[in-house]
Amino acid sequence: MALYDLFAQRRQPMHRLVLALTLVLLFNLSTRAYDSKTANDDVSAVRSTVTNYIEGYFTGDAQRMEQTLHPHYLKHVIDATKPMHEMTRADVMKAVRSEGIPDLPSTSKTERVTVLDVAGDMASAKLVTPGWTDYMTLSKMNGAWKILSVVQRID
Repeated sequence: MALYDLFAQRRQPMHRLVLALTLVLLFNLSTRAYDSKTANDDVSAVRSTVTNYIEGYFTGDAQRMEQTLHPHYLKHVIDATKPMHEMTRADVMKAVRSEGIPDLPSTSKTERVTVLDVAGDMASAKLVTPGWTDYMTLSKMNGAWKILSVVQRID
């Protein structure tokens, strides 16, 4: 009987260890599932922000486009035929409001959005249209993704 008691006492720490490891494993799995869901939600939200930005431009919907812009938005335009120039949020919105719907053939009003990375409250994305490519940095403000900066290469 004494040998059994000794064996039972030695097993208790092992049971506790197994229980502790199981709880840690379950917590890690649930945290990863949550992180994965959050990451997928962020990727979808970033893609939606970039899509609203470009479709707002294509349709001349200044309000839709403006909702995607960070207050400190800045765009650098690289065009081989002109010197590089910058556009602020106010410049871009003034252009969209005054020019309305861009005079582009419908075949040019297509886009491909690729979310390159999401890291906490920062993200990067690539927007490709038939006429240009935008590399974007986004920032999450008050739970919403906003476009902070764009480097645009005119093709």
